[in-house]
Amino acid sequence: MEVTNTLGRRKSAVARVYITPGKGNITVNKRELSEYFPTEMLQVVAKQALTLLGVEGNYDVKANLDGGGITGQAEALRLGIARALVEIDAENRPKLKHAGFLTRDPREVERKKPGQPKARKRFQFSKR
Repeated sequence: MEVTNTLGRRKSAVARVYITPGKGNITVNKRELSEYFPTEMLQVVAKQALTLLGVEGNYDVKANLDGGGITGQAEALRLGIARALVEIDAENRPKLKHAGFLTRDPREVERKKPGQPKARKRFQFSKR
């Protein structure tokens, strides 16, 4: 029973993913996937890599999620699962790469600058 360990990131969310051959159970932070991600859309995003390859029932996934919001965590989980599936079988790589599941989304929140209300917004200019 081989355990594959990978890492997925998105915004400030980090997903540590452990995949083993099994019956398709997905556990996130010691809770069921449907309990951790209450909306259907986030559950679909998290399972997208498994669904694309048609191996949903073949692997058990355990993940530790940390940081960020639930959307970033779901996308970090997707990246971690996709990387693990490539590690298990390298022939999965072209399909996952074409779907964009192996690309780490580099967009981060821009920091707030001093003397401004937000990162790019300026206070209103007054001539007089």
